[in-house]
Amino acid sequence: MADETPPAPPAPVVSLRGVSMRFGAQTVLAGIDLDINPQDTLCVIGESGCGKTVLLKLIVGLLQPTTGQVSVEGKPLHTLSESELTQLRLRIGFLFQQAALFDSLNVFDNVAFGLRAKGGISETDIAAKVRERILEVGLPATVEPKMPAELSGGMRKRVGLARALALDPDVMLYDEPTTGLDPIMTDVINELILQTRSRRPVTSVIVTHEMRTVQKCASRVVMLYPRSRLGADERQILYDGPPDGLATSEDARVRQFVEGEARDRLTELKDTP
Repeated sequence: MADETPPAPPAPVVSLRGVSMRFGAQTVLAGIDLDINPQDTLCVIGESGCGKTVLLKLIVGLLQPTTGQVSVEGKPLHTLSESELTQLRLRIGFLFQQAALFDSLNVFDNVAFGLRAKGGISETDIAAKVRERILEVGLPATVEPKMPAELSGGMRKRVGLARALALDPDVMLYDEPTTGLDPIMTDVINELILQTRSRRPVTSVIVTHEMRTVQKCASRVVMLYPRSRLGADERQILYDGPPDGLATSEDARVRQFVEGEARDRLTELKDTP
């Protein structure tokens, strides 16, 4: 019997090569090499200021790297026209830290915003899609006429998620989706992330400090470390692997973060001028 050639691994949905990002004299990301594969649920963890949110904005093209290249589905973002970049963004859902709802629009119009921007969809179909997504994130139809100021933090997060899901994205980016929420609402958001993954073949990237989100949602974890506290030859990605390997990582900085141990950091901060 002839040898069977194993199938080639799927091409990454997102690829970063040699990506660095500076703001003035401050280097936030340096030499990042990262592939995100189809249907990964990748959690990106690390201390504040290590570049996690910047990484998300690079993936969606809201920022351009100082050096290096970001590609989505094999297309380098810097080669795309503004029109092509807009079309790409319509296939990427982005849940911002504070939900980033439009204060002047009610819930219905917030969720409908991307569908209207995409064009070619009747208002009847938009209304049906909006209602479907609002119900999908566990909110009643009676929330549709409410303004963002009338909503709790958890409700705003869910409306933001409904808006991101309205376009049936191929990629979902979550920036601190549970920040500021109580433990019950945190678990609600985590369950919604899992439901989204089970209902559609979506590739997800979740920036979070919340280890419950990591353990419940992640198929893979990447931990970044602040560039300012690394040696010249040290990689900024300290860990890249399954969530159950975090607690036994050979790198003490990874274990310290996972365990929430502040002792070494207090010494560092005391010695900082």
